[in-house]
Amino acid sequence: MGLTKGSMGIRIIESGNKDKKCDFTIGLAGNPNVGKSTVFNTLTGLNQHTGNWPGKTVTNAEGLYEHNDKKIKIIDLPGTYSLLSDSEEEEIARNYICFENPDVVVIIADATSLERNLNLFMQISEITDNIVLCVNLMDEANKRGISINEDELSNILNIKVIKTSATDKVGFSELKDAINEIVINNQNKIRTITYSEDIEFAIKSVEELLKNCIIDNKKKRWISLRLLEGNKKIKSKIKMKFNIDEIILQKINEIAIKTEKHMNNKCIGDELVEQIIKKAEEVAKAVVKNKTKYDDFSKKVDKVLVSRMTGIPVMILLLILILWTTITLANYPSQVLSYMFEKIGLWLRNLLQSAILPKWIEGILMDGVYATLTWVISVMLPPMAIFFPMFTLLEDLGYLPRIAFNLDKCFKKCSSCGKQALTMCMGLGCNAAGVIGCRIINSPKERFIAILTNVFMPCNGRFPMLITIATVFVGGIAGGFNGSLFSAIIVTTMIILGVFMTLISSKILAKTILKGTPSHFILELPPYRKPQVGKILVRSLIDRTLFVLARAIAVAAPAGAIIWIFANVMIGDSSILTYCTNFFDPFAKVIGIDGYIAVAFILGLPANEIVMPIMIMSYLKQSTMINVDGFDGLKEVLLANGWTTLTVINTMILCIMHFPCATTLLTIKKETDSIKWPVIAFILPTVLGIGFCFLTTIVYRIVA
Repeated sequence: MGLTKGSMGIRIIESGNKDKKCDFTIGLAGNPNVGKSTVFNTLTGLNQHTGNWPGKTVTNAEGLYEHNDKKIKIIDLPGTYSLLSDSEEEEIARNYICFENPDVVVIIADATSLERNLNLFMQISEITDNIVLCVNLMDEANKRGISINEDELSNILNIKVIKTSATDKVGFSELKDAINEIVINNQNKIRTITYSEDIEFAIKSVEELLKNCIIDNKKKRWISLRLLEGNKKIKSKIKMKFNIDEIILQKINEIAIKTEKHMNNKCIGDELVEQIIKKAEEVAKAVVKNKTKYDDFSKKVDKVLVSRMTGIPVMILLLILILWTTITLANYPSQVLSYMFEKIGLWLRNLLQSAILPKWIEGILMDGVYATLTWVISVMLPPMAIFFPMFTLLEDLGYLPRIAFNLDKCFKKCSSCGKQALTMCMGLGCNAAGVIGCRIINSPKERFIAILTNVFMPCNGRFPMLITIATVFVGGIAGGFNGSLFSAIIVTTMIILGVFMTLISSKILAKTILKGTPSHFILELPPYRKPQVGKILVRSLIDRTLFVLARAIAVAAPAGAIIWIFANVMIGDSSILTYCTNFFDPFAKVIGIDGYIAVAFILGLPANEIVMPIMIMSYLKQSTMINVDGFDGLKEVLLANGWTTLTVINTMILCIMHFPCATTLLTIKKETDSIKWPVIAFILPTVLGIGFCFLTTIVYRIVA
């Protein structure tokens, strides 16, 4: 048994075994995270298989079960919040329900958030009457003191409503009976949503045009709505499926334009969505009772955290707090690790010398590979071990979706969506992880935008450099608590610059190489939860910190050998590294830095953690990467090599805006399955960074 895609949509086919033929087919639909997979597994047991939807990256699952001598096949549709946009999940669910005519659609809803889940029900109910509403997660609802009057809900919607708890396997016998009853009696007549007079008049006009193309009145109304809405992808599918004449489509377009003029130029699509949401709110308000103080507490907190006035300021203050904590605490374990690696290095060097190895091999292994690895670990591990648990704590509390909510309007103006904010948060830990996290974005266009712009978030490899420069030139002057606070504010300012550049570049991409229709974005704001400290530590330290560190080490080891060769292979009286810095120096001066800084960024391609040590090594004309004692010593070295306020500003800007590390570029290649997008991801931030530094240099030299 499997799925194939014919010229008219997705088509169910049998694998050839007669005993696997079913009496009828049901589609299982629902939002993400409502227990849909658990319902599917409980119904089908082991009698299921998975695969990929043809031509799609989304997986599918099919299964069989028997009830009352009937063999029923279940198609587990992708979890989706809506059927009205162009993500792969929405397209698959919409095409299957509308064009493949399943006998029954079972909609799984979350009992703890019925209002949000009813949005999808309202959309599906406009396509078919053969629906069973399964209100799942009743065990969770009961714990939170939420009760749902299923009889009232059934009367309002005029359908069968079944309460279930998939984890406890409660209510499944009733669910199976309800499914069979729909197929046998076929008596559902769901009440359709009534829209404004202008839209209802337009619907009737379009239905009249479609009377010879579509017989089913229910489906005719839904198709009329979609054609009036004007989504190109849905329109194209409907035209192909029902062979609608181009002249008819032109008349429908004229009706839509005329209707929007009557509505004071309000978009028909926006009006439809507003009415669906309003209807869902009304139904939920009538049937959901006894919400606990817990929900009242969540609403009070959200008045601060997602308010227009306070949402973004609170977000910035939290970021400053996290960075201040990271800056304050990370220095001590870094010093311990550096001291430990220094002692181990002496022992290893003596061991290699006793083995009578050639000096150049010892140099590559100790001064190249070992020095690079130990620098990466001692500089990168402590901040990650502090930053990631705090980041995971916010995630576990349910705050990260609020960040996406606060930034959603900004991203919409840039033709993207608020989910990109979540991937940006992941990028603060590791850009490669942020790129992988872009899978949560349904729209291919918006997912590619998020992938290409994630580099503007400083990863954990760039934080040490930002923190070091801020501490040396700002925090060191103030000293003590004020010093670390000012350093945190400076680093936060650079992150805000990264957010600003993300928005600007997202807009550029959306208007040039990634044109397309923006998706309708429904973001779930989950309830606040008590954090599970044990799981936070495991997830942040093992799954994130050690995973990212292992990737960095794998890249940094060969990079250390290459850097040593650059610093030690002489051409005449100078090393290759010196020739490189002299070559880039004239260009670097134009953008307010020097050749040493430019070469450090270029050689830091394998891992951002090694940019600063390469820079120091170059300034001191050393043949190995070294660590300068204390911030005062580092400041003296940098000032002695011509660093000014302009150098500090532009180096920090380039730290935010330059090409991704090699690990991130490889991850982009794997995620996009194309060499084109890593190339664009390399060029975009580099060009913007150089341009930004050029402007600041001009302004600085005019003012100074």
